[in-house]
Amino acid sequence: MKVLVINCGSSSLKYQVLDMTNESLLCKGLVERIGMEGSVITHTKVGMEEKFQLIVPMEDHKDAISHVLMAIQDESHGVVKDMSEIGAVGHRVVHAGEKFAHSVLIDDLVIEALEECVDLAPLHNPPNLLGIAACKELMPDTPMVAVFDTAFHQTMPPESYIYAIPYEYYEKYGIRRYGFHGTSHKYVAERAADILNVNLDDLKLITCHLGNGASVTAIKRGKCIDTSMGFTPLEGLVMGTRSGDIDPAIVTYIREKEGLDQGVANEILNKKSGVLGISGVSSDFRDIEAAAEDGNERAMLALKVFAHKVRFYIGAYIAEMNGVDAIVFTAGVGENDIAMRDIICNDLGNLGIKLDVVKNKVRGKEMIISREDSKVAIILIPTNEELMIARDTYQIVTGK
Repeated sequence: MKVLVINCGSSSLKYQVLDMTNESLLCKGLVERIGMEGSVITHTKVGMEEKFQLIVPMEDHKDAISHVLMAIQDESHGVVKDMSEIGAVGHRVVHAGEKFAHSVLIDDLVIEALEECVDLAPLHNPPNLLGIAACKELMPDTPMVAVFDTAFHQTMPPESYIYAIPYEYYEKYGIRRYGFHGTSHKYVAERAADILNVNLDDLKLITCHLGNGASVTAIKRGKCIDTSMGFTPLEGLVMGTRSGDIDPAIVTYIREKEGLDQGVANEILNKKSGVLGISGVSSDFRDIEAAAEDGNERAMLALKVFAHKVRFYIGAYIAEMNGVDAIVFTAGVGENDIAMRDIICNDLGNLGIKLDVVKNKVRGKEMIISREDSKVAIILIPTNEELMIARDTYQIVTGK
């Protein structure tokens, strides 16, 4: 069976087609500037060096998905002769609240439940729903599966997800820790178990998804017991433009001092903070590291603050699980930033965490990068959320 994976953003759409008989990637692509001038689709067929790119007006997600379907059926760069070869579509959906702890076959009741979660993820769920609606209209007979960012974290115990605010706000509005990046954390946890040749149920893992958005998760016996992101993706680590954990009183204090309108403080914490806010340089760690090498003290401070927060969560989760067998680094920064992994792991030797500085000189490659005498394995694993989505989709549709 071939599975089409769709990941819709507000003005963009990522997609892949995978052959699930051997889990091979056939093609992938990106649609950008949906509903804007200069809409473009960039499509890559595996085995072809040259990318196909088309600039064409796309008013909405239906237009975008129409061009995706044309691209994957094209005679020169397509991977199927017609859409009957696509056995199912897997949709990444950011937020399912407490409604779903697993991926599900999409029907009217699922769509209704996702619409009820829009208030919890107003930037993410609406485009996810648009992508589902477009696919249902264009591919009415093809089964579709929703794979949720929050689902993997639904195994957290109440003491991990309940906030110390009046309990009625949890009961009335569902205010609790949900966690995100769940598909990525689940994938790298399973790969870590394979690499270590140990049953996942016998491991204590800390998975570090470090990118422009970043989170750390504690996984005990294959289940998430805690994660750094919270009610929204704003909580937890310092990120590219997000503040991460702060004293909540800072919000009202800044609003009063700056005379900010409703919503402006939230925008500052989400889009103008993080390593961008500290460094004043960029939200891109490569730019910040270059500035730090040139002597920019604020850039160096931003890197140290980021590493400090990752170490903080690693230490907390070791205590929470009473030990750890392996620490996994993944996502853009985790997979590719040699210096950041070094800074994070520095001075963790007393916890049995010892990075091999020679093995660490690698980017984007599955590899154990800890020293031979390290009691805790340190593993670099490139994430593959699309494969995880395709696996869930295939299993649900086929029952295998």
